[in-house]
Amino acid sequence: MSSSPGAETAATVPWTENAAGRGGREHTWTVLWRSRQLIGYLALRDLRLRYRQAALGVIWVLVQPVATVVVFTFVFDRLARIDTQGIPYPLFALTGLIAWTYFANATSRSSEVLVGNPSLVTKVYFPRMAAPAAGLLSPLVDLVVSGVLVAALAVYYGVWPGWNLLAAPLWLLFLLGTTLGVSLWLSAVNVRYRDVRHALGPALQLWLFASPVAYPASALTGWQELLYAVNPVVGIVEFGRWSLLGAAWPGWALVVSAASAGLLLVTGLAYFRRAERSFADVI
Repeated sequence: MSSSPGAETAATVPWTENAAGRGGREHTWTVLWRSRQLIGYLALRDLRLRYRQAALGVIWVLVQPVATVVVFTFVFDRLARIDTQGIPYPLFALTGLIAWTYFANATSRSSEVLVGNPSLVTKVYFPRMAAPAAGLLSPLVDLVVSGVLVAALAVYYGVWPGWNLLAAPLWLLFLLGTTLGVSLWLSAVNVRYRDVRHALGPALQLWLFASPVAYPASALTGWQELLYAVNPVVGIVEFGRWSLLGAAWPGWALVVSAASAGLLLVTGLAYFRRAERSFADVI
């Protein structure tokens, strides 16, 4: 007799003690560190499910960004003549696109991880925050593979970022922190309101074109640029191009985006910790 995916998860997931269940309120990062085995298990399970019976494997990771860059190059470079500050447009667009693709894929997966495994939430005793946190790990494989393509294209075009490359770990932390903040909000809200799954796809499409993936943020100046930078993806993309390609320093726009990302993370953590008490009742 076959079992449902949720039942299988509840039966095989490594058991982890829930700190809230012991009457304590451990710090969020302590809870996540204590749950690292569970987070790794969930991320590995997600990877296996994604690439099971996929003949081309991770090659599919490259198909979407390459196809999208081809379209962007035709529309924004050939037709619109976007100024990319001396960086070849395919490399310019690809660098922004890999950051966006990670953000979009991770938030989409994390938003569904709780409602997609109801038996895990209702029957297994574990820190609920580990589930959306695990959703951030498997897309990192795609990011690394796409990063190799960026490196190859940079060598082809003769683009070298210099010492800016040392800031790449900070860029990655910025990307992960922003994604975690959005994922916590979406996963918690999605438990109570299932409209999230229907609205997220169109919202991410609009968010893509509201972010400087296919064009530079420098197209705006002054207060307009700072208002635009309230979108945290602006800082992620522009900081990534500065670090990986040696593009212009984002300036105050980066400060605004970092503050916006920090606010998302802090409020997302607070809302998730409050909402998780009723997950088992409403899921």
